[in-house]
Amino acid sequence: MTTKRDTAAAVLAAKARLGLTWQQLANALDAPLAWVTSALLGQHPLSAEQAETVAQILELGPEDVAALVAQPTRGALDTPVPTDPTIYRFYEVLQVYGPTIKELIHEKFGDGIMSAINFKIDVDRREDPGGERVVVTLDGKFLKYQWGYQWD
Repeated sequence: MTTKRDTAAAVLAAKARLGLTWQQLANALDAPLAWVTSALLGQHPLSAEQAETVAQILELGPEDVAALVAQPTRGALDTPVPTDPTIYRFYEVLQVYGPTIKELIHEKFGDGIMSAINFKIDVDRREDPGGERVVVTLDGKFLKYQWGYQWD
């Protein structure tokens, strides 16, 4: 049985071998760039049609199609504290700004959380006189905590 991790490695190898971009793959699936990238790295299931399309483009086998449509185990980092510098910087951002983000969400919305299920993400590039800037937008639905009998 091929795992999602195995298929993610096959996707990365085929993408490099064929000289494709994540945007080209997203365009082929007519789906958002960040979602497609995450799905092909094993964090979301594809529909059978999407998996077949990707397999054809990337010259993957039927075992990879099966892995692409399987439900994932999300949040599959290899270590509790990521060591890859790019991923670690996001960990660092949350270490420094996580409590601030939480306080501001509660102040502006009340007692609740930002959904990571009803969620959009975008990564963009912006020119700046001080050097190029990375702009990451996290856009999650606010989910109000509902305690006990308070179901309004």
